[in-house]
Amino acid sequence: MAKSKNESKNAKNEDKGVEIPDISPGQEVKEQTEECTVDLDKQNQELTECYKRLAAEYDNYRKRTIKEKEDIYDTCVIDITEKFLPVLDNLDLALANAKDAKDEVLKGILMIHKQFLDTLRKLDVKEIDCLDQQFDPNLHDAVMTVDDDEKSGSVVEVFKKGYIYKERVVRHSMVKVAK
Repeated sequence: MAKSKNESKNAKNEDKGVEIPDISPGQEVKEQTEECTVDLDKQNQELTECYKRLAAEYDNYRKRTIKEKEDIYDTCVIDITEKFLPVLDNLDLALANAKDAKDEVLKGILMIHKQFLDTLRKLDVKEIDCLDQQFDPNLHDAVMTVDDDEKSGSVVEVFKKGYIYKERVVRHSMVKVAK
């Protein structure tokens, strides 16, 4: 009877004192496939975790960049507005002292003043309402005090208007406070 290849190999190796387990070729491939599958699953998990970390880092970077851009824009609006506020102060003074001005000149100053205020409104810059309000050192700069028991701690006069942009003070109001 003819011996199979494995049997003949085993017989030869037994003669030499080496034992070779009797494994069918299909079983060997199956074990190798299972090992490869386990390795590929581990690699897949590692790569998935790496991808998730990178995606989270990128999302954080994107959010941080958007926030930084908004902060830069807000800072620019505040800086530029602060530089233009003396012009608005001068327009207010011109309107307050325009008793002897011609109607055309007064009309022109009023138009410029209105345009200036509209521009500030579009930029979301608001005047700090402080007259007859409680003194707040975060919004007001007290340059004078006056004795008044009825209005103690409140603003009684505004010397220079203050402005605020998105909860950030552009310029503090210069005020007189009752004590």
